[in-house]
Amino acid sequence: MPAAVSFQSVSKTYSTPRGPFQALNDVRFDIEEGEFFGLLGPNGAGKTTLISILAGLSRASSGQVLVQGADVQADYATARRRLGIVPQELVFDPFFSVREALKIQSGYFGVRNNDAWIDELLESLGLADKAKANMRQLSGGMKRRVLVAQALVHRPPIIVLDEPTAGVDVELRQTLWQFIARLNKQGHTVLLTTHYLDEAEALCGRIAMLKQGQVVALERTSDLLARASGNVLRFKVDGELPAALRGRARVTGRIAQLPVHDAAEIETSLAQVRQAGLVAEDIEVRKADLEDVFISVMAGGAAGVARQGVAA
Repeated sequence: MPAAVSFQSVSKTYSTPRGPFQALNDVRFDIEEGEFFGLLGPNGAGKTTLISILAGLSRASSGQVLVQGADVQADYATARRRLGIVPQELVFDPFFSVREALKIQSGYFGVRNNDAWIDELLESLGLADKAKANMRQLSGGMKRRVLVAQALVHRPPIIVLDEPTAGVDVELRQTLWQFIARLNKQGHTVLLTTHYLDEAEALCGRIAMLKQGQVVALERTSDLLARASGNVLRFKVDGELPAALRGRARVTGRIAQLPVHDAAEIETSLAQVRQAGLVAEDIEVRKADLEDVFISVMAGGAAGVARQGVAA
């Protein structure tokens, strides 16, 4: 059985006024049938370019992308029917109601008489009471729900979610993930890109990390987390950390986070804070999480060894 999605030595180079820019460089990995797969990376890493190539919206400079064995360029119609893609952008037709938009989207894929499935989508995504509302009347979060419904209206075996919860409320996030997790358990393959690393950690069985157009990590989520070194010391502080801590600390506003391995290192770090005339508040020690791993990989840490082609 072929992989659900196969990226085979995919590269993409753009021509710019400053010369060629390589957005993707020899990206190679497979997503197996039924996987919940995460694609992570900072802005500009190449995630959206890769998804655009998968969707047939952009052509790779070299390499091949297959969807259940169908080439996205040579057999576009077959490949596209097997994909349900939720884009980052809120794209909608302002002249139709929610139900009409879903019916029209069904027609694009030649699907008829699917009112029962549309009703299920509306109910599962909290849109049942908005079915007759014009798309222009919906909030941003509701429009995002409609985009998800449109991507699923033709029952695609592979669901691609490109930043689906960016800028939406907690209720939508919970509703969406409950529904997508149910579809995944029913056998649908899911490819997710997100900046919410807690979502990726909770949902994805395997993760690829992109940096400057290259895969720098490709492993099971549990294996990536096992690579995380020790614990993280977290505290609040007013003022700049001493130089000895500043280089390895992650600071967000008043919150400082430091990787630590044992009790002695915790005490040494806090002592350095005190010696600098600062007061550490709300001190806690937690296990390293996917965000810590991600930062280490992007900084070129030990976890950032490329593991292309790892099987599911």
